Amino acid sequence: MPAYSIVILAIYLGFGLLELWRSNLFIKDEQTRDDGIVEAVSTAMLLVVTQPMIVFASAGIMWAIAPEWAGALQGINVLLAILLFLVLDDMMQYWWHRASHSFAWLYNLHRAHHNARYMSVRLVYRNNLFYYAMMPGLWFSGVLVYLGLGWVYAGYLIVKMTVIIGAHCDVAWDRRLYSIKWLSPVMWLVERTISTPATHHAHHGRHADDPAVHYKGNYGNLLFFWDVLFGTAKITRTYPQSYGVENLAPASLGQQLMWPIFPERKAGGENGQTVGEAV
Repeated sequence: MPAYSIVILAIYLGFGLLELWRSNLFIKDEQTRDDGIVEAVSTAMLLVVTQPMIVFASAGIMWAIAPEWAGALQGINVLLAILLFLVLDDMMQYWWHRASHSFAWLYNLHRAHHNARYMSVRLVYRNNLFYYAMMPGLWFSGVLVYLGLGWVYAGYLIVKMTVIIGAHCDVAWDRRLYSIKWLSPVMWLVERTISTPATHHAHHGRHADDPAVHYKGNYGNLLFFWDVLFGTAKITRTYPQSYGVENLAPASLGQQLMWPIFPERKAGGENGQTVGEAV
């Protein structure tokens, strides 16, 4: 296992232990039997199969197209290299995530992430098995690794996953910082730069009339700055009263993991709506 993967695993376990200590990592309010299965299967699939497959596949495609470009960017300035990942990976993931809430067919690949009625580090990798395989940012990252930026990608992933895991954690680390008056200017900058529990929990809130909820926005992963830049940001420094999606038809285990092989149900939500109507 690469060193950066060990570091990310340690960070994940650290936030997991925090949840275990401060809330309840394994038994959440409104949790169903399917929730744990979806999380375990989708997480294992991404880390063991999908992400390594994309790295090797993108390298193979690039080798077939431009073998002379292998390692071509190895000597570039590290800040420029980081910028390339921020734009080609993180910004592209912002647009992929935003598109997932704009097109019904794509939402079916993402809805497993919102099907849970709780927040937790367990949700970080929870998605349909095909969702990540189609994510443009992962393929662009694979190309950048082929071009010689694997050493930058390792550090970039550690920072990115620390932010994302922390933003999904149900122990809101930013709540205490907001209460410290002299830190307010610092937090003003932080919450407009990276994803925090307050801004990302808003995206997972259940009820549209909850002032802390912003389901059709706050799409950023590492950088919340993309939401600020593209007009989808909502900052309240508060947290939703409940999580999930109102008026969304229930999804089977098969649909959550392998839609369209297992098609969506056509009725049966809180108000009888289909998946497409709820997005």
